[in-house]
Amino acid sequence: MTTFVQFHLLTSYGPSNPNRDDQGRPKQAMVGGVPRLRLSSQSLKRALRESSFFALDLADHMGKRTKLLHEGLVQHLLAKGASDKAAQEAADKVAVIFGKLEKTKKKDGAEETKSTTLAFISPAERKLAEDLAEKIVAGEPLPAEKDLKKEVLRRADGAIDIAMFGRMLADDPDFNRDAAVQVGHAITTHAAHAEEDWYSAVDDLNKAEDTGAGHLGETAFGSGIYYLYVCVNCDLLIENLAGDRDLAVKGAEALTRALAQATPRGKQNSFAHHPMAFHIRAERGTRAPRDLSGAFFTPVDRKLKELGANDLQSASVKALESTAAKIDACYFAGQPEDFRSLDTLSGEGTLEEITRFVTDAVRGA
Repeated sequence: MTTFVQFHLLTSYGPSNPNRDDQGRPKQAMVGGVPRLRLSSQSLKRALRESSFFALDLADHMGKRTKLLHEGLVQHLLAKGASDKAAQEAADKVAVIFGKLEKTKKKDGAEETKSTTLAFISPAERKLAEDLAEKIVAGEPLPAEKDLKKEVLRRADGAIDIAMFGRMLADDPDFNRDAAVQVGHAITTHAAHAEEDWYSAVDDLNKAEDTGAGHLGETAFGSGIYYLYVCVNCDLLIENLAGDRDLAVKGAEALTRALAQATPRGKQNSFAHHPMAFHIRAERGTRAPRDLSGAFFTPVDRKLKELGANDLQSASVKALESTAAKIDACYFAGQPEDFRSLDTLSGEGTLEEITRFVTDAVRGA
């Protein structure tokens, strides 16, 4: 049976704008007929991948999402002594394996070749692409197109982020990767609106008092307690890594630590948001996954008395935990999944305990 690890996190953000919409305002959503602030799953996954727990601790096992493989291959071949023409021709033949190519103009008028879509490329695939390009420059015969792709593309490899978050190659669905980690959109547990900040800047070299500000502007921000749900299919994670259980365990550890501490970085220099989750519930077992977003369809600010809470943080914790208990009572005869929790409001639990709990689940899957 499949082993799942599920995370439920509550994180408080002060005034900030970590994830913006097309107008530069904090992303929002209507939940339960009430406006909430929202962090998109895409922004959260990027924050996880860019956190030190992944970018540094797993640097040799991280894929790259890019349209610029062609240029990278050209530079690699030029460094190996190939002529510009030979490098361009070899890169044309190899880069197209990851998607269709198009020629575009840079700002300086120079022409460059790019993929039409972002390709998520593992370290092993990047190395194989470079090796193949070198063989082409050396004049070695090429296999047929379908065999050429098989020489480079991999269904299972050592890229932990591709194994976790999946990828889609539109032209070659056989090499798609189903995500082993599902990441929900984070929403505030209470009603929340974006606000506008009007600001001015002074010209340091203009001391005349009657000239006004040197610059005027507006920026949007919001604040709230966000609920985030993440589900890990431990068996699929190991399968996506070609059975490398040790790498899966290391990835699960990085994921756990990053979920507790990493945040999208939009407007971070303006607002200095660096929150850590104040409540984490981590569950493991073989039951079908279920998120606990229903705990907040009625915003907690509307039921403080019902929850017996005096503030939004404790109300959010009580709503989350009581919903989990009620689901267990109705569906599983009151027997909860094995779980561990961390709560900074009460000072109970530690991130180390949560991390061991999660990695043990992957190790035993």
